[in-house]
Amino acid sequence: MRRIVIFLALLAVVAATDGAPDRDGVEEAMRRAAESFHARCATRGGYVYFYAEDLSRRWGEGEARPEEIWVQSPGTPRVGLAYLAAYEATGEALYLDLAKETAHALVHGQLESGGWRNSIDFDPSGPRADRYRERRGNPGGKNYSTLDDGITQDALRFLIRYDRLSGKSDRDVSEAVAYALDRLLAAQFPNGAFPQVWQGPVESHPVARATYPDYDWRTENRIKNYWDLYTLNDGVAGTMTDLLIEAERTYGGETYRKALERLGEFLVSAQMPDPQPAWAQQYDYEMRPVWARAFEPPAIAARESEDVMFALLHIAAFTGEKRFLEPVVPAVKYLESSRLPDGRLPRYLELETNRPLYMSRSGRVYSLTHDDGDLPSHYGWKNEPQLESIKQGYRAVAAGRDPEVLFRGPDPGDAEVEAILRNLDKDGLWFSVFAGELLIGQNKFPEGERYLASEVFAENLEALARWLQARR
Repeated sequence: MRRIVIFLALLAVVAATDGAPDRDGVEEAMRRAAESFHARCATRGGYVYFYAEDLSRRWGEGEARPEEIWVQSPGTPRVGLAYLAAYEATGEALYLDLAKETAHALVHGQLESGGWRNSIDFDPSGPRADRYRERRGNPGGKNYSTLDDGITQDALRFLIRYDRLSGKSDRDVSEAVAYALDRLLAAQFPNGAFPQVWQGPVESHPVARATYPDYDWRTENRIKNYWDLYTLNDGVAGTMTDLLIEAERTYGGETYRKALERLGEFLVSAQMPDPQPAWAQQYDYEMRPVWARAFEPPAIAARESEDVMFALLHIAAFTGEKRFLEPVVPAVKYLESSRLPDGRLPRYLELETNRPLYMSRSGRVYSLTHDDGDLPSHYGWKNEPQLESIKQGYRAVAAGRDPEVLFRGPDPGDAEVEAILRNLDKDGLWFSVFAGELLIGQNKFPEGERYLASEVFAENLEALARWLQARR
């Protein structure tokens, strides 16, 4: 009987591609895709980035061990959030059950310090197994919770959303979330900033406003443990804003709102003075831009500055405090005047001179340069600006509207849904085809080789869920 039902649903999907998509066919396609991806790719409920077609090899940021999953996006939390989107669109318990398994995979790999690192190894003897809570993992492993690349933020946003949608009925998940949030807020500095990583509560330092270094920043004040400083690198402002808003909406009270306001106050104080009213990647405790990695100099960082402005828009909209909008206008004008001739923004602008700042590389040695003729290929040195989106968001918030509708983009249309349905194969899988470029890390693949990608699965499942939501 089950096979007959699936066959009829498949006919509905095929028929839908000849005209408007059929709701029942879309729901059946979502169900088959979720069941197939979980059956093929899940490791105790967790996921990595990519899977070889025959599942003989798996990759996160590098090749994964047999019992290893990835927390860093687009790994386990990304897939879990897609399951929750499907559950909200359909109400089917299947998706909540799959999300529960994913949540418990993350709970297993929660560090004693409260957050997560980029991967979890269920084998305690694995070389990357860390010091997980309740004596799980490797007791001598690392205990550095990280905000780099949104790792802890993504894990927590998924767990919080699962906690809410499950009616806070899963005690293990609820306790893990409370444990993580308590320790995360203990890692927030008095001025509202966060470090890149933490093991415990942070030390207190005097609150100050950003200023230019009064020393030779090219050679001085290189701090080895830069990850302990105030950081904005890799989207910390935006991901922390999203996380604190999610926590406040789910659990209420004033705790997370106050933490969000403190973060906003730090972002305001971290704006550099004229003539460069934007933001650096990281600051020392005296609020001077400082070095991080060898290719991340003290400088105005255009991409991080845009992330800060998006964060301030969301903070202003959520709190109703228009003071968080004040830094946006001068920052946008400054960055517009700093575009390259091709319209892009350099990743770095030299302090005070405002000249585009790059790096050259010889072996493992990096050198500062203003010449963009021979840039290392592993880093984004130039980026398309997002200033128009920021200006639209600013106008929305200033008028009392929620900017999220603008930033989310339009719901998928019938043509996009039809394409997603056509690309789903008979086994319920969305395969990607390697096109001859570097896929991940240093791993290269033959032209035309097929593979499964967690991000493709999550994006397609979420697109179908949004299509259903829009047509209720």
